[in-house]
Amino acid sequence: MKSIIHQNGNNIASLVEGALYKSMLENDRTTLQSTLDVINTMTGIDDVNVYDKDNNLAYSSISNDTANHSDPDCKSCHNDITRMFSAREKSVRIIDISSECSMNHNNNNSRHLLIRSPILNKASCYTSSCHAHKQSEAVLGSLLIKFPLKGLDNALDKSRKDYILLAALITVLLVTFLIFLTTKKIKNPLTALIAASEAVTHGDKSTRLEIKPNQLSDMRMVSIAFNDMLDNIQKANIELQNWSNQLEYKVQKKTEELGQAQNEMINIERIASLGRLSLSVAHEINNPLSGILVYAKLIHKQLSNQRLDPEKKEAILKHLGFIISEAMRCGDIVKGLLDFSRKDQNDFEPKNLHEILHDTFDLMSHSMKVANINFLSDFSAKSDLIFCSPNQIKQVCVAILMNALEAIQENGEVLFRTNNPDDKHIRIDITDNGTGISEENIPHIFEPFFSTKEKTNGIGLGLAIVHGIIQNHKGKIDVKSERGKGTTISISLSLLKN
Repeated sequence: MKSIIHQNGNNIASLVEGALYKSMLENDRTTLQSTLDVINTMTGIDDVNVYDKDNNLAYSSISNDTANHSDPDCKSCHNDITRMFSAREKSVRIIDISSECSMNHNNNNSRHLLIRSPILNKASCYTSSCHAHKQSEAVLGSLLIKFPLKGLDNALDKSRKDYILLAALITVLLVTFLIFLTTKKIKNPLTALIAASEAVTHGDKSTRLEIKPNQLSDMRMVSIAFNDMLDNIQKANIELQNWSNQLEYKVQKKTEELGQAQNEMINIERIASLGRLSLSVAHEINNPLSGILVYAKLIHKQLSNQRLDPEKKEAILKHLGFIISEAMRCGDIVKGLLDFSRKDQNDFEPKNLHEILHDTFDLMSHSMKVANINFLSDFSAKSDLIFCSPNQIKQVCVAILMNALEAIQENGEVLFRTNNPDDKHIRIDITDNGTGISEENIPHIFEPFFSTKEKTNGIGLGLAIVHGIIQNHKGKIDVKSERGKGTTISISLSLLKN
């Protein structure tokens, strides 16, 4: 648009110059001024000024009494008019777009086009009879023409506003269409996808995305892939559920089998402990049986004599009392062995621990006595009511006492005692002064088949079963030992509230 304005300005300048050329050539001042006055009345041209070679105003279309201009001579404000325009060759018209000169008051800050066209000294000029200039002078003066741009600017502003309004309207329509399209084609399917994902997260595996025929190809592919994924997940979940049910059933069966195996192992270990007790028990039973046999023969001999005096009768009664007491003693030993060998049924019940420990003490006293071990008890705990399997607790104590018996070499002593570390627990301590356990072996003594017994027939299951029984009773077992000084095994069990 700027180029078109410049071109039109050049064309108008050429026309003006052509209209004034003849009067300037003939130096006809009256005709020149008349022509300027006519040009001044034309629409689209504000004024035309003619300057000499020194840029002094020679002719002007503006009269002196015009109120719009105080002085049409630009040199009164500008020493060099050429500086108001771009530097070009003198033969080329110089075009510039600028605001109105500060001497004018009627333009209301509107834009104008100023055109400065040099008046060249052509051959027709310096060869005429009336020429007033030498041939050596190239430029004789200049024309300064001012065109108003208000109408063009108004049209441009209107076009700009119309364009902005149209662009805004198109933008709003386009944005609305894009929002609608995005909402319908992208947002709604994505919202459905998010809702389905959340439903799957909360456990709903049956949800599926709806496949519509007019969906975008990408969203359609995503929906199909999502549905396929859910189908695969559901299928995998069904298979996992089936496997889980089968595994749960197998685990339950194996647990039952392991429970049975554990009970068998406990019973086997109990029988093994019973076997180790058999020698000392046999020796212990042999002594009263020998006494019973001797006194029975003596009574038989005395009864063979029919004449019994009171002294013989009293001796017979004494011997019979001894036989009865020794027989009862043998019965108690055998009863204890039979109770200990009875197969356990996991019959948990509330029981006073001291009652179990007294039976255990009596059962082990014979073996300790045969081994010449000082066996002491101190059941000083004030509270001893626990929930337990009595025979398993007895088996735990027998296994630990048998280990203590086998670890003692000479001048042996075993202390069997209880105490209450707090009002919620009871603790059993079994202390011996035997060979003790090395520090590196203590972490392994409860492992199955681990044994440090080189001269005995232990297979390493005793303390492993002890540990399992104590865990089954929700208790804790602790070992403190020092090589050559002895061992203390402590068992902590929870008390029942009275």
